[in-house]
Amino acid sequence: MEADLIKENDRKRSLHENHGFSTNSDSFSIANIEMQGSFVELNESQASFVGTFETGKDAAQIFSETRSAITKKSKFRKRMEQLDSSDCSDQSQIDKHPEEVGLTNTDQTNTVSGPTLSDEGNSEEKIDSFDANETSDVSLAIVKPPVSQSRKKLLVLDLNGLLADIVYNPPIDYTPDALVAGRAIFKRPYCDEFLKFCCERFEVGIWSSRNRKNVERFIDFLMGDMKQKLLFCWDSSYCTTTQFNTLGHKYKPLVFKDLRKLWEKHDPDLPWEKGYYNESNTLLIDDSPYKALLNPPHTAIFPHSFKFDMKDNSLGDGGDLKVYLERLASADNVQNFVEQNPLGQIAITERSQDWGFYSQVIDTCLQSELQNDVGLPT
Repeated sequence: MEADLIKENDRKRSLHENHGFSTNSDSFSIANIEMQGSFVELNESQASFVGTFETGKDAAQIFSETRSAITKKSKFRKRMEQLDSSDCSDQSQIDKHPEEVGLTNTDQTNTVSGPTLSDEGNSEEKIDSFDANETSDVSLAIVKPPVSQSRKKLLVLDLNGLLADIVYNPPIDYTPDALVAGRAIFKRPYCDEFLKFCCERFEVGIWSSRNRKNVERFIDFLMGDMKQKLLFCWDSSYCTTTQFNTLGHKYKPLVFKDLRKLWEKHDPDLPWEKGYYNESNTLLIDDSPYKALLNPPHTAIFPHSFKFDMKDNSLGDGGDLKVYLERLASADNVQNFVEQNPLGQIAITERSQDWGFYSQVIDTCLQSELQNDVGLPT
């Protein structure tokens, strides 16, 4: 009788052990499926990345979409590394103190926070870029006040050709308003009133492709104490350089003003949170259309260059540029407004006469950025 009971117990123990093995096997299979799904996601992002070169889109669109693909690929790679690190850490804790796995009261306090400026309209991007190491600092962003309670749009103004005409050798029949750094400055009529209007209705920054020392001198003359209202003052060091010179000026380097540097806050001193400004609330005003080629469409206007014409009225009351900005200030979306209300010079597109040259410049910039971001051989 006892022998029968022992056999029965051995049989039950064998069944129990086999069942447990089966459960572990199923769990292992599920983990494999999840990992395979993650790699499928990576391959799909790579496919969309390659596909941008085969759609027939213009180079500016390809440049923008490729950046997006690179960003997604980089985020995926970082997330996988974090998961691997987290798994190892969690397993170590389980091995040592299984009952202590989970958040303490201190951990919970650090990971709970209110919305920040960058959360507004960007919740999807916030989730994609979540980093556990940053959560303890999130509360600091809440204390920092917004740039403006009224959410003013951002104007990015050029200097030469917009606010003044800065020349080396002025005509002898014209007397400049000042000589600064060996250059004659002809201040555009109504410039002071225009700048005051801009600072009241918009947030304003200056971005010139000239060197820093000269930009500071020009700003001192053109704006005086009003320069304190600028959110930033950028010079040529913030421009995207190329290996080309401008058409018609064989000794003048061709550079771009990439608004992404503002939107993504490449300069930590910029007084707003990353993502606060974007293509819907930013306008670049420059008299050189090629400088905006890296930006999304309809985020810039290109007034005709000012050439020491003392009868010019563009910046004054009733002037075309001031009237345009008065309307823009109350518009819901910069891109929609610019698309529906063209002003000044036409933006450079694939229909432009010199598109062959500019597309070559953009392609070169694209290849350089891909090599830097993806680590391709040069």
